[in-house]
Amino acid sequence: MSRIGKLPINIPAGVEVNVSKDNVVTVKGKLGTLQQAVNPCISINIEDGVMHLTRESDSKTHKSLHGLYRALINNMVVGVSEGFHTTQEVIGVGYKAQAQGQVLELALGYSHSIFMVLPDEIKVETITEKGKNPLIKMTCCDKQLIGQVAAKIRSLRKPEPYKGKGIRFQGEVVRKKAGKAAAK
Repeated sequence: MSRIGKLPINIPAGVEVNVSKDNVVTVKGKLGTLQQAVNPCISINIEDGVMHLTRESDSKTHKSLHGLYRALINNMVVGVSEGFHTTQEVIGVGYKAQAQGQVLELALGYSHSIFMVLPDEIKVETITEKGKNPLIKMTCCDKQLIGQVAAKIRSLRKPEPYKGKGIRFQGEVVRKKAGKAAAK
């Protein structure tokens, strides 16, 4: 068995899981509703608030799908009950971030500001304190969606290796290079 695939998924109170005939898993919770289509080779059993996934054979593709779908469904259950959040720092002189509803305005040293419209599922908040770097905080019930949006924001100005300016995840360590002055 797959080490990840054989692990049970505990369904917390307040979370409702339904499996349709065509193997579509729907998870409802206090933070939203998520759906995921599951390959027919994976069967899903729900008993006493615990979900188990089993595969029909030990072929390589079935083994990989077993762990994949278990992880996806577990992320859905965690997302609708607790949610996911990410925090990014905007580091650089004159770099700013400001959120107005679902529109994120970024000033990243270009000749123009960048306006990014975020999906409705994501709640965004910016924190600007004097003497500290601006922060972009996002929360969502969909782990894949929040990761994709965070990666897109980071790609607008990746941290550069000489001064470390750019957008990075909070706690991310950027290895800095010495530069030309250190060569002498």
